[in-house]
Amino acid sequence: MNDLLMEYLPILVFLGVAIGLGLVLLLAAVVVAVRNPDPEKISAYECGFNAFDDARMKFDVRFYLVSILFIIFDLEVAFLFPWAASFQYIGDLGFWSMMVFLGVLTIGFAYEWKKGALEWE
Repeated sequence: MNDLLMEYLPILVFLGVAIGLGLVLLLAAVVVAVRNPDPEKISAYECGFNAFDDARMKFDVRFYLVSILFIIFDLEVAFLFPWAASFQYIGDLGFWSMMVFLGVLTIGFAYEWKKGALEWE
């Protein structure tokens, strides 16, 4: 029974270190954090609305469109990294399937550009 418990010792050590490190980082953030934000820090950020307005106010759908477009083209880059890392092993089929993927995304990008989804007026 003692041998069985010794096999779990590395897992318990890992959990102890992870919990300890998590607590140290949380406490360090509480101790080191600046508590007097200036007006610039609490001003409108990215979306253009004040941080403490009514949560039920209406806003433009273009924010959603821009975020969806960002996610789509950000995922393209996320697929390109593993493809590029294993490029020497994938062969012709992997190369041409990625070219088809990039072609479809380029056509989608051109369509969005033509429709004016990237224009901010």
